[in-house]
Amino acid sequence: MSGASAAAAETARQRGLMSIGEVLAHLRVDFPDTTISKLRFLESEGLVQPSRTAAGYRKYSGEDVARLRYILTLQRDHYLPLRVIRDELAALDSGGAGGAGDIAAAEAPIASVDRADTGRLRPALVAVGTAQQPEPLPDPADVVVHRDDLLTRSGLTDATLTALEQYGLIGQRPGGGYDADALEVATAAARLAEYGIEARHLRAYRAAADREIGLFTQLVAPLAKQSGPAARTRAAETVRELTACTERLRAALVRGGLRQVLGR
Repeated sequence: MSGASAAAAETARQRGLMSIGEVLAHLRVDFPDTTISKLRFLESEGLVQPSRTAAGYRKYSGEDVARLRYILTLQRDHYLPLRVIRDELAALDSGGAGGAGDIAAAEAPIASVDRADTGRLRPALVAVGTAQQPEPLPDPADVVVHRDDLLTRSGLTDATLTALEQYGLIGQRPGGGYDADALEVATAAARLAEYGIEARHLRAYRAAADREIGLFTQLVAPLAKQSGPAARTRAAETVRELTACTERLRAALVRGGLRQVLGR
């Protein structure tokens, strides 16, 4: 290939690349909790390697985006930790099949992308190129919901909310108001109340959560004490993976126990 042809090919390739903000806008359609810090963290872990401009800006190809979708799908739908995802990616990169049978569904995002010709992605992603860089999603701890709003959005009665507070299931922030996790608890409690499950019945969940907090603090605290955004992101990812695993474990145990009750 002549020098002119190579330069033209490189220019065409660069036009098909996306900035980190454009990639974020694309991914948030299906993964709304994704942040720029998360994308940088996945890069620091070696799971995706975008190219760089001469000025050092990240540029993602269509294949990079497909790879990110694959990673996020495995995390969200299959609760896989990063070390397992890294092995799955290594198997795909070497031309082998994924290790776990239930991974097949998660490969759909990559299957929909022609990995050998990322230029074909451009028509599907043309809207991304003109998307404005989205504002970062707020951290759940930074969300402030006032009492009346919490009652309206969750469907709780004031008496039930008071009972939940008495049993330590919901608490106000130091400056007043409730955070996003409190709203999540309130919403779940409201749905359970429809089946006759009262706040007092939920005390065991508070006790179980406290035990998990004590156990996981031993794992997360050393990461949280490290300085730098990468360490904080890694600590947040560890928390996400741990809570996802325990939610899956708890749900499986409950389903298994109730299956016996139903005689199945």
